[in-house]
Amino acid sequence: MSEIYRTDAGGGSAAAGGRHRGPHSPAQARGTVRQVLLEQSHGQGAACTPDTLSDALLVASELTTNAMLHGGGITDFDAEIVGQNLYLSVSDRERRRPVMRSPVDRQGRFRCGGRGWPIVCRLSRDVLVSDLPSGGKRVTAVIPLSAEYGHPADRT
Repeated sequence: MSEIYRTDAGGGSAAAGGRHRGPHSPAQARGTVRQVLLEQSHGQGAACTPDTLSDALLVASELTTNAMLHGGGITDFDAEIVGQNLYLSVSDRERRRPVMRSPVDRQGRFRCGGRGWPIVCRLSRDVLVSDLPSGGKRVTAVIPLSAEYGHPADRT
């Protein structure tokens, strides 16, 4: 990945005591995704529809918010186009994996929150969660940019 799209100029990782890598907010993550889609997609011929842009921005927001709320903070963020796919990766300090939660609790009451991970899974072609050697995890969502694959939410 080109250093132009990394959100940290240094090589240190927060988990290893280095500097924080990644946006400090979902808004910054969305800005990075917009920049990558505008600059890289035109250069690589990977067209981005308005629906795809919306999906990518929402997935970036959800992944960074989840890292902030449940993962001890964002330690790294990458956005890269490979072929006809956008790869969004967010790392955090927590090894615990994301889980799907029922929207209602045991008493049948609707829960606040708990909808971000299902949104990420629904809008992404593939989602990979991997442990990091220094601790924590990296969540990578693959979002198709090509219309030939259709919208992920439309697939069964």
